[in-house]
Amino acid sequence: MFLLDKPYVSGFLRDSALRLGLPVLDGPVARAALGAAPCLAAEADFVAALRAGAARRVYANSENALGWVARNLGFSELPRQVRLFKDKLAFRELLRPLFPGFGFRGVALDELDAVDPAGFAKPFIVKPATGFFSLGVHKVEADADWPGVVAAIRAEAGRIAGQYPEQVLGLDTFLIEENIPGEEFAVDVFWDGRGRPVILNVLAHLFPDAASVNDRVYVTSRAVVEPNLERFTRALADLGRLAGLRDFPAHVELRVDGNGAIGFIEGNPLRFAGWCVADLTWHAWGVNPYEAYLLDRHPDWDALLARRGDTVTSVVIADLAPGVDPGAVGGVDYDAFRARFARPLELRRIDWREYPVFAFLFAEHEPGALGELDAILRSDLTEFLLPAAR
Repeated sequence: MFLLDKPYVSGFLRDSALRLGLPVLDGPVARAALGAAPCLAAEADFVAALRAGAARRVYANSENALGWVARNLGFSELPRQVRLFKDKLAFRELLRPLFPGFGFRGVALDELDAVDPAGFAKPFIVKPATGFFSLGVHKVEADADWPGVVAAIRAEAGRIAGQYPEQVLGLDTFLIEENIPGEEFAVDVFWDGRGRPVILNVLAHLFPDAASVNDRVYVTSRAVVEPNLERFTRALADLGRLAGLRDFPAHVELRVDGNGAIGFIEGNPLRFAGWCVADLTWHAWGVNPYEAYLLDRHPDWDALLARRGDTVTSVVIADLAPGVDPGAVGGVDYDAFRARFARPLELRRIDWREYPVFAFLFAEHEPGALGELDAILRSDLTEFLLPAAR
């Protein structure tokens, strides 16, 4: 069953929903995507199917739907499970048995000025306790950085408030936590009816430098998946056991340090990679993640890895740089942006006036030709923005 909502429904997700014919909760976003499709289900019918056990699995393309889940599905485990993931303080408490020494603390936005950064080992991370898309996330390297970080958080809170529902991005409480060292990865996974994690994709999160926390570039390849598949499966089995997960999808972010130790950054409930970036699984592996979860189909990773080769598949999230006024942008040179990649697969244009992103681009690369991704990571992307007419 599908819950479709803003900010984005891809053509691939739309076509998957129509082909599968599973119930899709009727609403303005679903109707805009699917038209008057027979799979659209009235709210009462959608809820009744879940209450009666006629359907067990729900997929939400967007966390905008989480408020609806909380209001309507209280008879199920979903609201509790969603809260464990979405509330980052609750998520840290959930993981305490696995990481008993991990330090974290919740602080109200209006109390950040009173925090003494000397009480935290450096570097540390501060981020919204209910967050999305690395919005409001900062790494603090030294005590002297703290006043500037607090000022930046307050400025961001004023700028991004209202872009997402409070169930997606809440800016009144922040989480201060230890920095988790190592390479960063994101995993699209579901726990099946027996609570076993089924990994659908592993993405490496690339950064321009150690201080960056942005969400611009993710890649997947055999070199990313093969060495991580088993150890991530074990770690996700531990997470699923603590949370009591069954028939549940998530997008989970982790780090792996030089000794192979795995730390959980966060989990995003009822969905895979946001903004339909989960479609990368189809581009890279030929696996439809929505179909795999909803029809309980487990990828044959041995076969997928054996025939993959060394090609790298990426997604680039073209965001507006901090300080860029969306009102001053009159257009985007999408042809020039696409031309920066030797083997683009798909370009998705986004309305930068509504969200701080102007495009998503999927591409393929040879493993020795990743310089174009490094260049994009280090660019502010203003070269692709056209000024508004005066």
